[in-house]
Amino acid sequence: MLALPPSCGPVRLVAVDGHAGAGKTTFAARLAAALGGAPVVHLDDLATHAEPFGWVERLRTEVLEPLAAGRMAEHRVYDWTLRRFAEHRRVPPAPVVLIEGVGSGRRELRPRLAHLIWMELDAAAARERGERRDGPELAEFWVGWAAAEQRHFAADPSRPYANLRVDGLTGRILFTTLGEPLPDP
Repeated sequence: MLALPPSCGPVRLVAVDGHAGAGKTTFAARLAAALGGAPVVHLDDLATHAEPFGWVERLRTEVLEPLAAGRMAEHRVYDWTLRRFAEHRRVPPAPVVLIEGVGSGRRELRPRLAHLIWMELDAAAARERGERRDGPELAEFWVGWAAAEQRHFAADPSRPYANLRVDGLTGRILFTTLGEPLPDP
């Protein structure tokens, strides 16, 4: 990742995309640690109940523009319980900054990305994992979320543009090309 050319001012933006429950947060944390503590921007902090995919402008103005100028970024963090933005998080213009979340490889962001990683886990398996993780109290949320995610990826798929695919179950890099079938796990 450090050998990639900068893509947003002095920063190499690396997106970790995939279905909700595919393992993006876990993988991004491991990658950040392997990169010596690279900052991670979680799109769950920028999304809201009302606009699950309406975070592009917030990301652009609060994170991407400052980083492109080589400055410290600071974005608001949405509190999913209070249903409002409740705190702020700082993001330094590090050599690599990870953007993790569903839709992080979307069309509007791809020109600023140095690399796009897709977590390979089908939507049904990812949803089952996410529902198990979040518990029955969020079952209703998952119904609405699954429909919104499906609409998003139908209109703006990220997977075909991925530079790298990672198995969402094992965390292993998949070395096949996007046009080839996945090997059996």
